[in-house]
Amino acid sequence: MSQDSNKPSLPSTLYTEDYFLNACEGYEEFVESQGERLSRRLSEAFAYAEVKPGMKVLDVGCGRGEILRHVTRLGARAYGVDYAEVAVKLSREATRDEPTPIGVYRTDAKRLPYPAGTFDRILMFDVVEHLFPWELDASLKDIQRVLKPQGMIVVHTAPNRWYDQYAYPIVRGVRRLQGKKYPANPRALNVEANVEVHVNEQSIVSLGQYLKRAGFTQVKVWLNSPPQHRTENIFFRGARHVFFTWVPFRWFFEREVFAVGVKPAR
Repeated sequence: MSQDSNKPSLPSTLYTEDYFLNACEGYEEFVESQGERLSRRLSEAFAYAEVKPGMKVLDVGCGRGEILRHVTRLGARAYGVDYAEVAVKLSREATRDEPTPIGVYRTDAKRLPYPAGTFDRILMFDVVEHLFPWELDASLKDIQRVLKPQGMIVVHTAPNRWYDQYAYPIVRGVRRLQGKKYPANPRALNVEANVEVHVNEQSIVSLGQYLKRAGFTQVKVWLNSPPQHRTENIFFRGARHVFFTWVPFRWFFEREVFAVGVKPAR
C-alpha cells in the first residue's frame, strides 16, 4: 500500500458531466458559446499568463477544455490534464476540431507525466480548492519541476477563505434580516455541489505561502470580486464601497484569489 493511500483525496467520480456543464465556474458561457467565450474570471486569469506563439502551456485541471482552445488560438502548444475521466472526454470533444494538436490526458496533478523543464506556462484555474493541503503541496512541487526556468504558474481560486470564515456570517445575518435565504454553510452559496468538492479554500496569505514553499519566486497574490449589479440604498452602496475597496476590509470581503509565481533561473 502506498503512503499516499492513507491521506485524504476526493474521488474522481464526484466530477460528473452534470457538474462541469451545470455547476463548474464558466459553465454558462461554455454551454452558450460552445467554449468560444470565457467567463469573466477565467478570462481575467488567462490574461495574466500572457501566452505567446511558440510557448508550451499546460492546463492543470483542464475541465471542459475551453482554456486549451484559447491557448492554441494564440499560437501556443496546448496540453491539458485532469483527474476526472469525464473532464478528459469533454476536453477532447471541445478541442477535436482545432488545427493544432492538443494533448489531453487523465492523470493526477501530483504526478505530471512530463519531463522536467517542459512548459513555459502552467495554468491552475479553480483547482486549488479541490485539493487537500498535502495534495496541493505535492502538486505545486511537481508543477515547479515541469516548468522551464523562468516559467510562470498562474492560479485562480475561489472563494477567498477569509470571506467564508469572517465576512460571510455578517453578510448572511444582514441578508436574513432582509428576508433572504442564505445557507449556513458558505460552500452551499450559489453552487450546492461545492459542499462536497471544496476542501481547501485559500486566503491572500495562505496561497502565497504554498507557492513559496514549492520553490516559486516573484510570488504575487491579489484579490478581486465579481461585479455586483444590485439595486441598493445609499447606506448599502457606501458599505459595499468600504468593504470592497478599503484595506483591511477588502482582504475579507473580496471573493476571488489570483496568484502568479516564477520558477527561478538555474
